[in-house]
Amino acid sequence: MLAARSHVGPLRVQKALYPEGPEVCQAIIVHPPGGIVAGDTLGIDIEAGAGAHAQLTTPGASKWYRSAAACAKAVTTLHAGPGALLEWLPQESILFDGARASIAVRVQLAPTARFFGWEVVCLGRTASNERFTHGSLRHSLDLSRGGALVFCERAAVNGGDRALQSGAILNGAPVFGTLVAAGATIPNELLAACRAVVCRDGDGAVTLLPDVLVARYRGDSASAARTYFANLWRLLRPLLAGRDAVLPRIFST
Repeated sequence: MLAARSHVGPLRVQKALYPEGPEVCQAIIVHPPGGIVAGDTLGIDIEAGAGAHAQLTTPGASKWYRSAAACAKAVTTLHAGPGALLEWLPQESILFDGARASIAVRVQLAPTARFFGWEVVCLGRTASNERFTHGSLRHSLDLSRGGALVFCERAAVNGGDRALQSGAILNGAPVFGTLVAAGATIPNELLAACRAVVCRDGDGAVTLLPDVLVARYRGDSASAARTYFANLWRLLRPLLAGRDAVLPRIFST
């Protein structure tokens, strides 16, 4: 159950939902202004207590507007206590051409906690054929267990940079994303099933590290990235949560 919530400014958590029964608390994080502008700083701090199961999502994409100089920032800290499970299932971040953004996600797990989550970034409004020709993004994803860092990823993107055309980076693709799952031993059969998931409209790959499973996407479609990650979630959730995946209803609205 949602024990407490508080907010300063427009960023807030809607009423808690329980689409799977009282065992899973689903919280939808809303930013009513609809866009993030230069100079904004958004902070989300979530704590799942011992044995809790919390699922966090957003009702729509985060829109980062262009800026002449100032940077906009978002820092999300997710803490899971002993035996807890946190699911972080946001929709994509869309950077308008000229945006200057800093996005950080910090996952802090107790030794027996579990986590599943993803981050998807869209460079430019691809639906209107906009590309990210100028601006900047600094994106970080850190996952620690018992205070020790077990996975970290950094992305430094400058709009129009020729390096983004490299096959070793984005190969010219405007959309990229990372999925991480931690807290359970992945058997070989499940790893093979994850690697067999078809990624449409882009490239997908799954890597098993000592303490975390990582999947990545690059391509032309944020929808394809979410679909790819959701299909992996359907395979992994029974192991992590002991229950089948139920896609958040907000994804269909």
